[in-house]
Amino acid sequence: MDGIHDMGGMEGFGRVQPDVDEVPFHADWERRVFALVNGVLTLTGVNIDEFRHAIERIPPARYLTTSYYERWLLAAETLLVERGIVSGEELKSLAQPELMSVALPAVSPKAVAAKARLHSRFKAGDRVRVRGIHPLGHTRSPRYVRGKTGVVRRLRGIYVLPDTNAHRAGEHRQHVYLVEFSARELWGRKDREGLMIDLWEDYLERVERSNTVSRKRNSVAARPKLHAKKPRTVLSAKARSKRKLSRSKRPWSPKRTD
Repeated sequence: MDGIHDMGGMEGFGRVQPDVDEVPFHADWERRVFALVNGVLTLTGVNIDEFRHAIERIPPARYLTTSYYERWLLAAETLLVERGIVSGEELKSLAQPELMSVALPAVSPKAVAAKARLHSRFKAGDRVRVRGIHPLGHTRSPRYVRGKTGVVRRLRGIYVLPDTNAHRAGEHRQHVYLVEFSARELWGRKDREGLMIDLWEDYLERVERSNTVSRKRNSVAARPKLHAKKPRTVLSAKARSKRKLSRSKRPWSPKRTD
């Protein structure tokens, strides 16, 4: 789904400052949340895509003011309430109301066949375009690559499609591809930097060679070379004799001697 969680390419949030020495946990409570979420997933039978969709449904204002593991905790509370394991009133009696999750309701897209697609549609070197989809439910297709053209660099193997698995609409297993995009294509920059991202097969469509390029190449190929030698005309003996006789009848002009 399109939401505040899909921040790649958004403006107004400053530069990304990666921490090369970042530790997994910055506080003890984060360790407990990590263990709690794993317990919730086991207890409820929720898969990882359903969990990610619960995080996506956190209201934007709340999402931007919480840390990484706070969002995990809010998503766990949402799933426990939605599965009927605890009620909202029970959670409020145990925690501060302002810290409770107010998640948006889940969206269930139309179910599709859960048949595995074993044969890949694309191979390394193929040019592909990311479909311009805007699903209401979960997706792993970032907005900043939708509609953009890239090149398949590697086949990753067959994986469950998150878009359907997040809503229990079938695993819909299919190939995942490592696709490379240029900075010019994504951001309009002139440098040679680029980006590679894993994308599921359903997100992609093949880019055929355009008729304009074909016509241009054909016209270049058909264009005569500027330095090509002119074909030599071979005269017959009669024609050569006639030309020689014509030259001998030209008026004589004296050479200048002074």
